[in-house]
Amino acid sequence: MIEFVWGKVIGTQVIFAGEEYNWQESRYAEAEKAFRGEYLETYFLPKEEGILFVGTGKEDLANVNVLKELMAKACKTLKQKKTEQFSILMDRILAENEISVLTACTEGICLGLYSAPNYKSRQEERQFQVSVIGIPGKDLERAKQCAAEGAVITEAVIFAREMVNRPGNKLRPEDFAAEIQKLVKDTNAEFEVVTAEEMRNSGMGALLAVGDSSEYPPCMAILRYRGEPLRKDVTALVGKGVTCDTGGYCLKQASGMAGIRGDMAGAAAAAAAVYALAKRREKVNVTAVMPLCENRISAGSFLPGDVLTSYSGKTIEVGNTDAEGRLILADAVTYAIHHERASRILDIATLTGSVVSMLGFSITGVLCDDQALWREFEAASELSGEKYWLLPFGKEHEKMIESDVADIKNVGGSVCGTITAGLFIRSFAEGLPWIHLDIAGTAWTETPLYEFQNKYATGAAAETIYYWLKR
Repeated sequence: MIEFVWGKVIGTQVIFAGEEYNWQESRYAEAEKAFRGEYLETYFLPKEEGILFVGTGKEDLANVNVLKELMAKACKTLKQKKTEQFSILMDRILAENEISVLTACTEGICLGLYSAPNYKSRQEERQFQVSVIGIPGKDLERAKQCAAEGAVITEAVIFAREMVNRPGNKLRPEDFAAEIQKLVKDTNAEFEVVTAEEMRNSGMGALLAVGDSSEYPPCMAILRYRGEPLRKDVTALVGKGVTCDTGGYCLKQASGMAGIRGDMAGAAAAAAAVYALAKRREKVNVTAVMPLCENRISAGSFLPGDVLTSYSGKTIEVGNTDAEGRLILADAVTYAIHHERASRILDIATLTGSVVSMLGFSITGVLCDDQALWREFEAASELSGEKYWLLPFGKEHEKMIESDVADIKNVGGSVCGTITAGLFIRSFAEGLPWIHLDIAGTAWTETPLYEFQNKYATGAAAETIYYWLKR
């Protein structure tokens, strides 16, 4: 738990200093020889209550990720020193920025102090008191508002991380739906569950082909938030929620089994974004449609070569049972259009290994068929600091998923896997403006790339989606 205090010096004081720090005018000149001010360098001076210097180097202090990293580094360092009360001097940061950067700074502080829960018999719960000092009096109320927004965004990101980190036996599809409902209980977002029986009665053949492979039934969680009820436009966030993915009969390799629990990061991000928007009462209409299921092997599991009839009526030839995410998203996109009256679609999924080979673990691959939509989303990413890359596509890629025996097939060959996977989902969007995020590389990290990350789940895309819809 973190309590924020404003304008009061408590405990250890954090000072951000670059290579140009004027030690001659500083009462901490004794640190001059030991501290160079390089980026993320730290030096602790045990004077009075203690001083922690954190190096800014020559980095751009207007960069969102730099600010988050500086805050997280300071907080992680003090957490390791068992320091639970400290003050952060913001004058160096605010000398080059508007007060609005306090949103990102708050995220860095909260994520730096965050410890992912585990299943050890003893859990340590710590209380932190963080004082923010160096804020001009005229900006104090605005600073508090920005910090409050940063705290909500962090709550959303942490929810997404914690869901992805849950072992498969701790997060069955219906468990995941219950956690989403619990998340939004104190907001005015509406929650609904479409049961397996209701899916069966309405003909969601693609989703059920995957979900019926498990004794734990699939479901579809719906999260609605109407911040502008007088407007008819609704953005649909369609998030892949495969809580356990063995690959089905196209069984994953042993090396790929460790991450099968995290194949629901898309649904987690969608739910997290809606939560943040509802908690902040932003003026936007959004519905998250999250198909939740397991992809296992059983006597009745679907097989390569099967032909499925999707909720839209379109038939699908199964080329690979491990390309299951696009199958469940197909039915969810149709549901978003026909039941939720979506006017545009964003789908998000840990969808392909190809995107990892192409962009690694820090950049999300994007397909989009509407340039105005992409420009909006790209602008939002500048506020979140998350990185995205727009991929090209054409009719030649659409031809790769044409089937001889059905309307479409769920794999497109040995090349362009990220593009053909996205285009498969687009084929169910019925011509609406559409954007696709493949977070297979960015949703999970064995080795954190930034100071504000923890090992494993990252909460990828939740913050960018929040900013995109807020705008």
